[in-house]
Amino acid sequence: MKSRIRSLSITPRTYRGITLFVLLALAFIIVSGASVRLTGSGLGCSDWPNCEPGRLVAPVEYHALVEFVNRMVTGLVSVAVIAAVLGSLLRRPRRRDLIYLSAGLVAGVIAQIVLGGLTVIFELRPPFVMGHFLLSMVLVWNAVLLHYRAGRPDTAPRRAVSPHLLHVVRAVYVAAAVVVFTGTVVTASGPHGGDEDAQRFDVALPDVTRVHTGAVILLVILVLILAWFETREPGGERLVPATRALLLLLLAQATVGYVQYFNELPPLLVGIHVAGAVSIWSTVVFLSLRCTERPSPETSASAAAEVGSPAAVPPAVHA
Repeated sequence: MKSRIRSLSITPRTYRGITLFVLLALAFIIVSGASVRLTGSGLGCSDWPNCEPGRLVAPVEYHALVEFVNRMVTGLVSVAVIAAVLGSLLRRPRRRDLIYLSAGLVAGVIAQIVLGGLTVIFELRPPFVMGHFLLSMVLVWNAVLLHYRAGRPDTAPRRAVSPHLLHVVRAVYVAAAVVVFTGTVVTASGPHGGDEDAQRFDVALPDVTRVHTGAVILLVILVLILAWFETREPGGERLVPATRALLLLLLAQATVGYVQYFNELPPLLVGIHVAGAVSIWSTVVFLSLRCTERPSPETSASAAAEVGSPAAVPPAVHA
């Protein structure tokens, strides 16, 4: 029996497929979680981990079923994340970085389950709802990194773009994080709190919306600057596809944002906006990862054997 267990293995390609499924599952649970809030079902189950005191399964009632189904989806995501960990152990060749990254997903999902329980216990108070979403975005970052690294060799990373491009990409990264955070503040100040009696931030929605809009405008400007640099700096061609995708996503997201705001935030458009936020954040993470490369072991050995060519290998940037 032990020999059979030891003989179990999966290929790198199969494992990368698992990591893609985990990434998609995490994106889906964010949108499904938003649907709970947008349908006013945040307290459809008044208890946790049971739906109601002494009752695990939700009663046949709309809000309770919406909340309970989302909890079931969370369970499926947990299974997918566990599969990523097991896959990292069965992958041949086994890689320590993939094991650590997949374990990070498990820790994040556990924290998310606990935070979700606290969100229900504290009746959807804004800081808990915000924290729930922000932690989800951290999990998306982890999943994008895991999927990307699963398709790359296990060699030392090296910078693949010019320093100017790297600085602009870092600025885009920070600006995107600010956009995500200010977006959660807008949500915590708006009408979709998950329950009609849920507490809201005592700030004017137009004011926080203007702050969020300003952050989005800054992000768009930085992405346009990045697109300009890509045509003039070494390594820029590596970033072009992700930059174009990011610009298109930002344009679509801005359009949805303005339409939903001037139509009093219809739930369907808000849900689309949440999906857009996940897509933009994932693209930004992928864009930053493209700033480095991990050459094949054969290429690394050949480069190390060359004499007098230290400039051919730029300083390493871990990613």
